[in-house]
Amino acid sequence: MDLVNPGFGLVFWTAITFLILLGILRKFAWKPILGAVSEREESIKTALQSAEDAKKEMQNLQADNERILKEARAERDAMLKEARELKEGIISEAKEQAKSEGDKMIKQAQATIESEKKAAVADIKAQVANLSIDIAEKVIKEELSDKKKQEKLVQDMLGDIELN
Repeated sequence: MDLVNPGFGLVFWTAITFLILLGILRKFAWKPILGAVSEREESIKTALQSAEDAKKEMQNLQADNERILKEARAERDAMLKEARELKEGIISEAKEQAKSEGDKMIKQAQATIESEKKAAVADIKAQVANLSIDIAEKVIKEELSDKKKQEKLVQDMLGDIELN
């Protein structure tokens, strides 16, 4: 038998065997193979769609993150502004209170000085009155008839008085 020039019988039986094998494969193997390929194609499509959905979700999350970050920054800026205003208010209030307390202390000191000044003037007046009474008493004790003696006495007493 020559394989280069096969005979009709060999070609016939080879064709019959091939057709039977093709039928068997079609009935038992072709459908499962096509089903597996179809399932694989469907799973690839599903995976691609899931990847696309995940990509869109990631973009949405990034947009949300940026929005939340902007909101947080705006809230932080507002809180810092409020804190600055509160700080300035507290400082201003403390300055006002310190000025008020200072003015009050100055007024109290002035009132104390004024009252002590009045007390000192009253004390001086009392001392002058006492001295005047003492001088008058001494003058009266001396003889009132001798005018020269009275003048000398007044001069001596005035010399004894020390002004504070």
